[in-house]
Amino acid sequence: MNRLSVVGLLKKSAIVILLASVSVAGLTACAGKGPKEHLVYEERPVELLYQTGMQKLDEKSWSDAVTYFEEVQRQHPYSEWSRRAIVMTIYANYQADKYAEATTAADQFIKLYPGSELTPYAYYMKAICAFEQIVDVGRDQGYTDSAKALLTDVVRRYPDSEYAKDARIKLDMVQDQLAGKEMDVGRWYLNDNQPLAAIGRFKTVASDYQTTSHTPEALYRLVEANEMMGLHDEATRDAAVLGYNYPGDRWYSAAYKLLKEKGATPAVAPDPKGKKGPEAPDLKKKKSWLSFWKFN
Repeated sequence: MNRLSVVGLLKKSAIVILLASVSVAGLTACAGKGPKEHLVYEERPVELLYQTGMQKLDEKSWSDAVTYFEEVQRQHPYSEWSRRAIVMTIYANYQADKYAEATTAADQFIKLYPGSELTPYAYYMKAICAFEQIVDVGRDQGYTDSAKALLTDVVRRYPDSEYAKDARIKLDMVQDQLAGKEMDVGRWYLNDNQPLAAIGRFKTVASDYQTTSHTPEALYRLVEANEMMGLHDEATRDAAVLGYNYPGDRWYSAAYKLLKEKGATPAVAPDPKGKKGPEAPDLKKKKSWLSFWKFN
């Protein structure tokens, strides 16, 4: 089974914000163009600073856009323009793959405007920044755990929102990733002739991540590990669970064959037309939904 790899998930995702009278719909992410502009401090109309920042977004010059939006905040703190500018700073840093900076801006917005209609967006973007830093299952899953906690928080705070709807989809991906990590470690133990340690990992997948794409393989590996230890009854039991739930899955065909080689004939034969296990999330279809916001 292919391991789930979520390196750089949702890079350049199509999160679009429409603020004030200027639309940034249709933006696509790319690195900031050219050197970042350095503004000499000069009192200037807030509308000009903000609109220049929006122009830089249209040009996909993310770092320059951040410069202008931060200038709005410096020259006009606690104003309505500053509130908008913080949101756009989150967005621009995110598009530039500056996740730490985007998260910092999101935290700033949440602290200053906890009751704003845009606060759910700030919480959501914190979760997305962690989500997009998830690495493949062979490496540390710190960002995976963080993404899980932050996405769960979005669902808890705003259960009926579009943000929660998208967060639930991503939580399924996170669960699959965490299950993939358990499988990776379990396979290593199995290859290292440590079946007892492997069983612990595979049981975790079968019990805690049973809705993920890894469950059929986990049940098969339990059959394999138990047979390695001479625990034929346990192996037969796990194969029966696999065959009952996924009679058409390739992992049940493998378990059936293994048990027959051991002299047993499972009660349920593989069924090519039977139910198969859940499919792994399609990483090519993980574009985020479009979010449009307007200020009155």
